[in-house]
Amino acid sequence: MATVHGSNQSTNSGWTSTQAYVFAIICLLIGVLAGYFLRGSGTSAQAPVATATGAPAGMTEGQQPTPEQMRRMAEKQAEPLLAQLKSNPNNPALLAQIGNVYYDTQQFKDAIEYYDRSLKADPKNPNVRTDMGTAFFYLGDADRAISEFEKTLTYDAKHGQTMFNLGMVKWQGKGDAKGAVETWERLLKEVPDYPDRANVEQLIARAKQHSNIKPGTKTEKPANM
Repeated sequence: MATVHGSNQSTNSGWTSTQAYVFAIICLLIGVLAGYFLRGSGTSAQAPVATATGAPAGMTEGQQPTPEQMRRMAEKQAEPLLAQLKSNPNNPALLAQIGNVYYDTQQFKDAIEYYDRSLKADPKNPNVRTDMGTAFFYLGDADRAISEFEKTLTYDAKHGQTMFNLGMVKWQGKGDAKGAVETWERLLKEVPDYPDRANVEQLIARAKQHSNIKPGTKTEKPANM
């Protein structure tokens, strides 16, 4: 996940040390789930690691935030954006920005709600749809994630980050190593100057080692990265 959002605008400017600390922990949590996913713009789907000294009330450094603490963080970050939304309810960039806040605090259902509203106003935005697809994956809906990624590619057939994430979901979510390899090979062919090409080549090699896994087979954890 680097800067925070590929959807368009970043939401983390002006953070307090407490906020940066919590988001650094979120980085670790998301990294455990699927550390290789990319934002729609090409940055990693993790929040950036930041050095900070503060921690929310009732929480000490080194302690993981509870779901309730993360929910409160999301509400605090979203509050000024939601106020703006009242006078501009169909602004796709603003809606996506709110979705980004909820995404970064792992409130994926809320993130999807605002990404969906943003896409109703701007359905061809590949970055927002890619982020929404990734949020569906985090909620355990690999099929919907794949559907959103494939729809993105109908609008932008060479959107590299979408193809990257599509390959990841095929592999991690569906156990389809062959499909993942095909997707990533297509990525390298369609986008020869892809900035993370070396990483994709490594993933292809690793996925080929798991090519004996039957498509659709689900495992308790993703293949070793």
